[in-house]
Amino acid sequence: MHWSELPAESLAVLRRGAVIPAHLLALDADRQLDRRRQRAMTRYYLDAGAGGVAVGVHSTQFAIRDVGLYEPVLELAMHTASHWEPLGGRRPLCMVAGLAGRTEQAVREARIASGLGYHAGLLSLAALKGASEDELVAHCQAIADVMPLVGFYLQPAVGGIHLPMSFWQRFAAIDNVVAIKMAPFHRYRTLDVIRGVVAARAEQRVTLYTGNDDHIVLDLLAPFTFVRDGEPVTVRIRGGLLGHWSVWTHSAVQLLERIHAAVAAGQAPLDLLALDSQVTDCNAALFDVAHDFHGCIAGCHEVLRRQGLLQGTWCLDPQEGLSEGQAAELTRVRRDYPHLADDAFVAQHRDRWLA
Repeated sequence: MHWSELPAESLAVLRRGAVIPAHLLALDADRQLDRRRQRAMTRYYLDAGAGGVAVGVHSTQFAIRDVGLYEPVLELAMHTASHWEPLGGRRPLCMVAGLAGRTEQAVREARIASGLGYHAGLLSLAALKGASEDELVAHCQAIADVMPLVGFYLQPAVGGIHLPMSFWQRFAAIDNVVAIKMAPFHRYRTLDVIRGVVAARAEQRVTLYTGNDDHIVLDLLAPFTFVRDGEPVTVRIRGGLLGHWSVWTHSAVQLLERIHAAVAAGQAPLDLLALDSQVTDCNAALFDVAHDFHGCIAGCHEVLRRQGLLQGTWCLDPQEGLSEGQAAELTRVRRDYPHLADDAFVAQHRDRWLA
């Protein structure tokens, strides 16, 4: 499938810039899929105003592939999204599937995702550690032959690999690339991606998404201007495909709407700029920065557990869980920044999602 074959309204959602939560995984105390709560999470994201969801990605836990859950989890999310009537009525969605592994596996996953109706695949390159740039590009091209791609610069702290500007230029030149999620948590490397897209002359086709959960607001507010052929070229990061936005999603949608309005007006209000550090402080608690991201998934689970959407913080790996002091940090940021949470929204609609 080529991007030109995508539903025009779904492609427009992606290109305008949307909140796309990285879907979490609901497990019961036996670490088995809790289908009811998994379905409830998808409903929550859609009612909160998300432009779609990303399923089978890092926040969904890459280990779903090892326990036979990859296709069932993708199918459940797509079925739920297709049959749910969100608050305010149905609207176009852009559904993204995580793709991982070496070429044979990633191609197989792309075929599964495309067959289920996903619009694009978020491609992790973590399994190709040690590969040459030529090998990486050939791998990406093989998967792009199956479905539209969203590039993924995953931070090394959670398994990503360093990808230079030259790679991103060649990646952006692949015709079936529609977006790139930048999540190196590193300003220099974020600029490498954007420079690569500009150098490839792909800025109209490739939409930039922040995955830098430590720098969300400024990523979305700032213009990025580089020189090409002696002329300035300005691009913007349009939306967020974020693990951080797997929680407090309703507030994230409101935040992105404020940012889009400010950008359209050519303004950067100080109160909006001040949110950057507040959001990052919240992320430090969610992602367990104090312990090198060990509890980054469990921290998001804990927020939804406190809201009543999840029963616990269980991960597929029994060694993954909240770190010492992380729960107290989550309590602190929720107390200090109530405007960034959405507890009242969840409480109002939770029973409907769990029905």
